[in-house]
Amino acid sequence: MGTTVEDVVIVGGGIAGLATAVALKRAGIEALVLERSEGLRATGAALTLFPNAWFALDALGVSQKLASYAHSRKLYITDLDTGEVQEVPFIKPNGDAVGPRSVHRKALLEALADELPVHSIRFSSKISAIDTQQHEGSSIAIVHMENGTVIKAKVLIGCDGVHSVVSRWLGLRDPVLSGRSAVRGLAVYPQGHGLEHNVRQYVGTGKRAGIVPLTDKEIYWFISYTSPAKETSLEDFPEDIQKEVLENYGKDIPTIFSDVVKQSDLSTLTRAPLKYRYPLNVVFGTLSKQNITVAGDAMHPMTPDLAQGGCSSLEDAVILGRHIGRYFVQNGQVLVAKEISEVLGKYVEERRWRVALLITGSYISGWVQQAGSGWGGKFLRDVIFYKFLYLKMVRYVNYDCGKLEF
Repeated sequence: MGTTVEDVVIVGGGIAGLATAVALKRAGIEALVLERSEGLRATGAALTLFPNAWFALDALGVSQKLASYAHSRKLYITDLDTGEVQEVPFIKPNGDAVGPRSVHRKALLEALADELPVHSIRFSSKISAIDTQQHEGSSIAIVHMENGTVIKAKVLIGCDGVHSVVSRWLGLRDPVLSGRSAVRGLAVYPQGHGLEHNVRQYVGTGKRAGIVPLTDKEIYWFISYTSPAKETSLEDFPEDIQKEVLENYGKDIPTIFSDVVKQSDLSTLTRAPLKYRYPLNVVFGTLSKQNITVAGDAMHPMTPDLAQGGCSSLEDAVILGRHIGRYFVQNGQVLVAKEISEVLGKYVEERRWRVALLITGSYISGWVQQAGSGWGGKFLRDVIFYKFLYLKMVRYVNYDCGKLEF
């Protein structure tokens, strides 16, 4: 028990938390990461990383550890109502064809964690309360742990996800339900699946599904669908989740999708409602206060329709690390608590509008693609969205957050 004092405490050992710790380490700051789970959280099986995420991973110095994952070459979209298939190009802002790369979530977390000292990540660490106290004109964050330990921090960063304790302390509104849920899983083919590294999506009224080859033997798959406001959880019964997808949500999707679902490693299956934070709450809300701020899903939970949850979290880490790191280096490698508020404020202002637009774009993307194949919905999706808005959104997400220069 007792009380300890730290320069920087990061709540949450997911993508945002570990990446932020790595960014700070590059500046010579050793942060303490508090993770409530017993080990690295790999829920979600895999995630798709667009170029903006790879720019951030380059800055963090870990991209080479994930270089074996192949680019997705093409995106094929099948209209479930008409059977029509269209190809949508992956492009960079300069027009060069390049696809995103989908990676194991666990591999990404391990790549980040391997950059940190073992003792800097404290697992099974559950927070009971947060408050602050004034000390010699400075605000110190006080973290109360469930085991009775008290941790004092000059900087407290909440990377604790959609149900963030830190964001609630800041006064941000809780994320809201989007009206959709998603099931995700990983299919394993010991002898190889034989598919090219192309993304296949299937869109119809109220649903969108997809399969994404990760390696020659593994395929990541997902399906999102319109769901009731309160849906019974099946997270503890993966067999039921698989059956539900095969017999209900995915029954009218081409057999290639059901074949993939049948090959699932049941331990990777998850189902959850899709939530997001109102963009205006991000634009006008309190994202930092005194020496406390948030990053990743704790700041900007969004639906997965632009695959920007993990990508934008990596951006956060680099930009937050750069702001704190520059101050630390320029101040003679000393963190002065009373000066941190201004540093965090600059980080927030750099991120506020970008992530609000990503939340908006993700929500619109999901809504349009599941609008159905009536004349109006089809025109909006196939002509307005895929041939115009989607390309602009891809250009917007292909963003370089810069280097970690101190």
